[in-house]
Amino acid sequence: MNQLPMHNALKPLGWLEGIWRTENVGLGKFPTINPFKYYEEITFTSIGQPMLNYAAQSWHPEKKAPMHREVGFLKIIPNTNTVSFFIAHNFGLTTIEEGEINDYVVNLLSTSISRKAEGSKPPAVLQLKREFKLVDDLLYQTVYMATETTPELTEHLKVVYKKQQESLCK
Repeated sequence: MNQLPMHNALKPLGWLEGIWRTENVGLGKFPTINPFKYYEEITFTSIGQPMLNYAAQSWHPEKKAPMHREVGFLKIIPNTNTVSFFIAHNFGLTTIEEGEINDYVVNLLSTSISRKAEGSKPPAVLQLKREFKLVDDLLYQTVYMATETTPELTEHLKVVYKKQQESLCK
């Protein structure tokens, strides 16, 4: 997968590198929307810099239609456990999440959220909290969100991935 050696600073995050895909549906919910199910593939790729390139694509379980796409970077400050996650979402949102890695757990909290003003539907996202956790050979991701109408961080997404050899999302 990677052609350049992984940057030494990334060693604590090395377990994330690769293609991860859901085998069972992920679950989405929030007080202001109907619960939904989805499949997703995420990829963390090293290109020799002290960050992992990131891409995520979700799709509807029955219709197979694309649902959400995001791209970004997971950066680590060398010789620390401090990480930053920079993400651009396909509906006009950009986020910066900061936190730390401890063993096989990455905890992140948003420090900046921007959204396209024209055409963005309410309510605005005010805060995100995210956790990636490796347990055995499965990667768990839970995302919490707060919005203008639901100001408390509330579980929004819960999904489990298994490492893959090849991507379905080309």
